[in-house]
Amino acid sequence: LKATDMTSINVIDFGCGKSYLTFICYHYMTKIAGKKVNIVGLDLKKKVIEDCNALAKKYGYDNLNFLCMDIKDYLPKVRPDMVIALHACDIATDMAIAAGINNGARAIFAVPCCHKELLGQYSYDEFAPILKHGIFKARMADLLTDSLRCLLLEAMGYTVTAQEYISP
Repeated sequence: LKATDMTSINVIDFGCGKSYLTFICYHYMTKIAGKKVNIVGLDLKKKVIEDCNALAKKYGYDNLNFLCMDIKDYLPKVRPDMVIALHACDIATDMAIAAGINNGARAIFAVPCCHKELLGQYSYDEFAPILKHGIFKARMADLLTDSLRCLLLEAMGYTVTAQEYISP
């Protein structure tokens, strides 16, 4: 936010869940950074979305809206400046990244979790003794998944920074 002169920012939070991050982002961007912000949060849980919309109304966050729908079905009305995916489980992170790329998002912030897609699909015989314990095979699947995500983003022209915020 400090590196941009944008006064208005459009954000999509894919897999927003209870929207703790969404509300914090809205507050920070509007009250602290002084930006005009429009945020849309998407999730598949109807009750959670109803609760989030009620909270946004309660706090007077007029440009913070939540929709109950699948990431793949959402077509933004305006190009997103930022896409967020915090703990969007398994392939939901990939769907959020794809939606960000396909809609021309300037920035994509993803904190993936629950990497299960590759776990049962890869084998590397040379590492069989190392990967015989399930936890290590799962960590390797996590590394492969996140590395492929980074490579994809770089191939699409994004500058990528990968950080580990919780040590194994």
